[in-house]
Amino acid sequence: MDKRYNALPLADQLALRQQAIDDVLAHPEWTLAQAVRHLKKTMRLTTAEMAQLSGVAYRTVQDIEQERSEGTVQTMNRLLGMLGLKLGVVRRAGDDGA
Repeated sequence: MDKRYNALPLADQLALRQQAIDDVLAHPEWTLAQAVRHLKKTMRLTTAEMAQLSGVAYRTVQDIEQERSEGTVQTMNRLLGMLGLKLGVVRRAGDDGA
C-alpha cells in the first residue's frame, strides 16, 4: 500500500477492492487510463505496487496512466486481472451491426 496512507485492516482493504470494481463497472464511458488511475487511487497503490502486482512494467503502467499509451489488450487484462476483471468487447445498445 502507498506509504502516504496508514495500513488498513484486511476487511477494509477488501472493501476498497470491491468499491474499485463497482466503480469501474458502473462507468463504461471511462477511458482505460481513467479506469487504471481510479483503480490505483481507490486501492491506495503506488504505480510501482500496481506494476508489481499485475506483472506489468512500471513504465508501461505510467504511460497508460498519463495517456501516452493505450496499452495492449494483454497489458490491460493483466492490470484488470488484479481484481478478477477482464477487458471485453460488447455490442453497444441500439447498434444493429450495420
